[in-house]
Amino acid sequence: MPIYKVEGIKKDGLQKYKVRINYFSSDGTKRQLTRVTFGSESARDLERELLNKIKDQNEKPVRGLTVQQLFDEYEIAKKPEIRECTFEKNKKEYRLYVQPTMAKVRIDKLTVPMLQKWKLTVEEKGLALKTKQYAYGIFRAILNYAVRMEYLSNNPLLKVGNFKESLSIKPDMKFYTADEFRIFISTARRLAEEQQVKKNILIEWDYYVFFNIAFYTGLRKGEIHALKWSDINGAFLYIRRSITQKLKGADRETSVKNKSSLRTIQMPLPLIRILEEHKKRQMQLEYFTDDFRVCGGERSLRDTTISNKNMKYAKLSGLDVIRIHDYRHSHVSLLANEGINIQEIARRLGHARVEMTWNTYSHLYPREEERAVEILNMVA
Repeated sequence: MPIYKVEGIKKDGLQKYKVRINYFSSDGTKRQLTRVTFGSESARDLERELLNKIKDQNEKPVRGLTVQQLFDEYEIAKKPEIRECTFEKNKKEYRLYVQPTMAKVRIDKLTVPMLQKWKLTVEEKGLALKTKQYAYGIFRAILNYAVRMEYLSNNPLLKVGNFKESLSIKPDMKFYTADEFRIFISTARRLAEEQQVKKNILIEWDYYVFFNIAFYTGLRKGEIHALKWSDINGAFLYIRRSITQKLKGADRETSVKNKSSLRTIQMPLPLIRILEEHKKRQMQLEYFTDDFRVCGGERSLRDTTISNKNMKYAKLSGLDVIRIHDYRHSHVSLLANEGINIQEIARRLGHARVEMTWNTYSHLYPREEERAVEILNMVA
């Protein structure tokens, strides 16, 4: 709505109003027309007058923007501000969950019932809660942008609210225990040794090292892809960057997910030994430098091949297959069950807030109800 009340200013008992029309000129340039008047009826008359003036000049009011046109503008505005992989993910989520039903709707015609219906449409897709909340977040951000640009006076999606966790029982989080991981990684090592002896091929070792890093550090997949030998100093691993393979063309090296993801992790002895062995293997190459990727050498490993290796090692080991991201859960599970402080786990994972870690992993911590009651019994 382009009519705004100017609080505290009146004339002859009539409230002052500002009438503002955003529009596109015939050459596509965004323009703005602002006038003031007194009295609500006069403001509505002025609004009609300005809209007719724009119409007579064959120019298009911004109030007629569709959701798709708004997203196109939002996309241009946000691209310099966010990581490229996040930018691409936002486009994907919009295309999947907002565009199909809302793209052609004019933003000034959006209503709460209409948005509630959109929400129910997304709900019926049977998506994970995080996926639904991400879709809502993208739509909300687009409409918040419209408010900032004064195309809308408020964001009607806020009245609908985000998706909430249902009362249904969540599926158990999948992870490997320490014993299960030993079986899994022994299979990976055996296959790597066989490839080296029979075919003089070393690439299988890269996958063996990848899964060790994932389990012993809890790093994200993109962070492991981006690791260089220059990021390792003795027992310490420096996480400085990430790699995404979901963009068109070559791999893209980007900054880490957030400021907290820039971190230093102390490694356990088993991983230190594994990395020392692996570096010696890569150093046999004439063109080796410290800028080599730890897993892959000149180029990071392919996500699809990693998934295939994961399934192969698990099946040969007689284990259930878990996702690549579940090695991060496995890392947390091992530490949590040994009572490691949640703040240290959050730091190792690179989480921006401890609450994020706690909300995801609190169920992994052993219950201490009996010990708590014993302490309280001692008070009497």
